[in-house]
Amino acid sequence: MRWGRYLPRALWGSGLRGALQSADERIPFLIHWSWPLKGKLPLGLPRAFVRHRGSSAGSSPTSRSRGKFFQGISASEAVERHRRNLAEWFSRLPREERQFGPTFALDTVHVDPVIRESTPDELLRPPAQLALEHQHPTAGLPPLSLSQLFDPDACGRRVQTVVLYGTVGTGKSTLVRKMVLDWCYGRLPAFELLVPFSCEDLSSLGSAPASLCQLVAQRYTSLKEILPLMAAAGSRLLFVLHGLERLNLDFRLAGTGLCSDPEKPEAPAAIIVNLLRKYMLPEASILVTTRPSAVGRIPSKYVGRYGEICGFSDTNLQKLYFQLRLNQPDCGTGAGGAGISATLAQRDSLVEMLSRNLEGHHQIAAACFLPSYCWLVCATLHFLHAPTPPGQTLTSIYTSFLRLNFSGETLDSTDPSNLSLMAYAARTMGKLAYEGVSSRKTYFSEDDVRGCLEAGLNTEGEFQLLHVFRRDALRFFLAPCVEPGHRGTFVFTVPAMQEYLAALYIVLGLRKTTLQRVGKEVAELVGRVGEDVSLVLGIVAKLLPLRALPLLFNLLKVVPRVFGRVVGKSREAVAQAMVLEMFREEDYYNDDVLDQMGASILGVEGPRRHPDEPPEDEVFELFPMFMGGLLSAQNRAVLAQLGCPIKTLDALENAQAIKKKLGKLGRQVLPPSELLDHLFFHYEFQNQRFSAEVLSSLRQLNLAGVRMTPVKCTVVAAVLGSGRHALDEVNLASCQLDPAGLHTLMPVFLRARKLGLQLNSLGPEACSVLRDLLLHDQCQITTLR
Repeated sequence: MRWGRYLPRALWGSGLRGALQSADERIPFLIHWSWPLKGKLPLGLPRAFVRHRGSSAGSSPTSRSRGKFFQGISASEAVERHRRNLAEWFSRLPREERQFGPTFALDTVHVDPVIRESTPDELLRPPAQLALEHQHPTAGLPPLSLSQLFDPDACGRRVQTVVLYGTVGTGKSTLVRKMVLDWCYGRLPAFELLVPFSCEDLSSLGSAPASLCQLVAQRYTSLKEILPLMAAAGSRLLFVLHGLERLNLDFRLAGTGLCSDPEKPEAPAAIIVNLLRKYMLPEASILVTTRPSAVGRIPSKYVGRYGEICGFSDTNLQKLYFQLRLNQPDCGTGAGGAGISATLAQRDSLVEMLSRNLEGHHQIAAACFLPSYCWLVCATLHFLHAPTPPGQTLTSIYTSFLRLNFSGETLDSTDPSNLSLMAYAARTMGKLAYEGVSSRKTYFSEDDVRGCLEAGLNTEGEFQLLHVFRRDALRFFLAPCVEPGHRGTFVFTVPAMQEYLAALYIVLGLRKTTLQRVGKEVAELVGRVGEDVSLVLGIVAKLLPLRALPLLFNLLKVVPRVFGRVVGKSREAVAQAMVLEMFREEDYYNDDVLDQMGASILGVEGPRRHPDEPPEDEVFELFPMFMGGLLSAQNRAVLAQLGCPIKTLDALENAQAIKKKLGKLGRQVLPPSELLDHLFFHYEFQNQRFSAEVLSSLRQLNLAGVRMTPVKCTVVAAVLGSGRHALDEVNLASCQLDPAGLHTLMPVFLRARKLGLQLNSLGPEACSVLRDLLLHDQCQITTLR
């Protein structure tokens, strides 16, 4: 039956009739929920929740009525369709998650973060100056589980509104996804209907009036028939408001009037205010997620419980996450099923090494305090130890990681500048990172951090933006150092993030000398008025033959050229510094950058350096790799989405400057590990024409002694496999090659005249690969060892 036949027409009203939309009109909203919400940290917040074990959120508070408000065939079908639609939308994986295998599903495995209950008095307490301290549950307030969020409070009062807040990277979006999917699969029986709203989506509507019924019907057409029954559902109706920091809410009566009619059109922000006031649908339950800086936008009298998402403060949660992620059956399989899947023993070995490093290397445990960094660790290990999908680079992993955390995020929605959160981080944290790379240090004092954050602040609005950044995102980039001898200092959450942000700071052109800043302002001024002034001077010169006018006329043309030369010299200086960092003689005999990164995550086997021994010189070999990677078209497109655009012309000019310097220094004979680093730079750059020109003089490929993992074989094949000139010798002796590596390197072998594969224990399986190589019509091999 249809509810329209049995309900009075007055219950529907004109507002509801205007709410009915076609499926095509819902597309932008569906895209939002299927991409930013689940892309924005499915990765961040792990899931160790297995369906057949049941959910911690499945218990129902005893205070709720067990009556069914959505009864009848049509109503039940509408709710079931709503469940199916939500399950489909919230189960879609972003590209970054599909790398873990075709059967990987985020709704099947989940590890709950630590959620501690906080009080309004605690929220009013002024935060620490740098807001970097780890939070621990307050005595007397044990951590909350998801099943306890709507339990009665300490005084026995019913909790109807819960606010969960957490800094960037703690996994607020993933908690929303988990609750929605739990409800879809029947694991939240306390609620008969769940309606999720993205506050980013609502803010995009501006002040255009729409009723609550219209907002629901436009986004969930399957609920059109049961909208009149929402009020009768009472507390068994749950609204989920995700990302409240996107909305500017005004709880003053003068700013937002009272409205209790769900069919009366109002601005979306006004509807949310009246829902939170409990003036509209007063019995409904509401769950809000937000960043810490926006918690105060809701008066505490309207909130029944506050919960802070504290991440993985227990290393056991981190280990559980890594076990579930890295032990996925498909975790070692290449894109499309290509490649050789990692064996169970190999996956167990990775997990064991990582667990030992978490216990002994406390800094990585401090980094994995944020669930999002647990995802980054797993993605990096997957890149290093599994067959690499085509086009995936280390830079793209870090760029995607930032997109999953910062995509569409503005620093402060109340600020008229609408500044991108990632752009602000690139300017401030990038400056600190680059200064560290320049001075070869990774430990920063509080004065160092404050100097980069507060540089150039003059207005009240700028200080307000800094306050928001400190509360919401600073902990994402910096962590207190827990290593002996460096207490009281700060480090970047993972070492590679410092080098990435330093490279981003350079390629965005944020590093400017005083001459460049002044020159740019003058050049822009001359450019704005140049044509008009030139026209006036031309007319005056014809009427009054003054000798000074032609000189002034020419000066106007010279200023932009001089500024262009200054910028060009700056690009050459940056390219020179980058190439020198890549070819430092001090680094000639250390491991290649890929092995260094693996060791930083899994730990170094063997005796550790004693804390009293003098520290080794800091190595920043990833910095030039990231610079090349950020100039690739793929990463520039993603950075543009983050509010950090790199102009194509700037990228071309930077590439030309780098090619000029590489052409001079890249001809020298390099040790095997440094040669692999050179090839890895070209792989990150993803520009075959650039690489072909720079590497045209390479005649000998000597990688003897380098452990050729799947990703290293992919790097060498991708960079050298498409070249046209022959290689006099390819030496891969003692490289721990396997038959899969031989198959990957086949395009390179076809260019070689001498091929050395001795001391690799290839086994009989390699015979067929070598036979196909020697019988290939393009094979040039004359000597095979």
